[in-house]
Amino acid sequence: MTQLKRYLIERDIPGIGGMSIVELCGAARASNGAIRQLDGRVQWQHSYVAGDKSFCIYLAESEAAIHEHAELSGIPVTRVTEVSQVIDPLTANN
Repeated sequence: MTQLKRYLIERDIPGIGGMSIVELCGAARASNGAIRQLDGRVQWQHSYVAGDKSFCIYLAESEAAIHEHAELSGIPVTRVTEVSQVIDPLTANN
């Protein structure tokens, strides 16, 4: 199996910050359906909604797989950035 890399996906979605939980659930279902079709090549970890944007953390085999997910789900991608390192407060203890 291919090693999955971590990506930050930025999406410009006008009005997302004002969407109801029902609307956000619909988007999550669309994402999950696309993930099933990609058969383990993409995993969604979580997303942040802020203003007219969402910032999503995904594991994927490649940036191309992220764009394929976007096409299948109908959820646009503005920018994809591969995450090279993750740090947190515990990093200071190393």
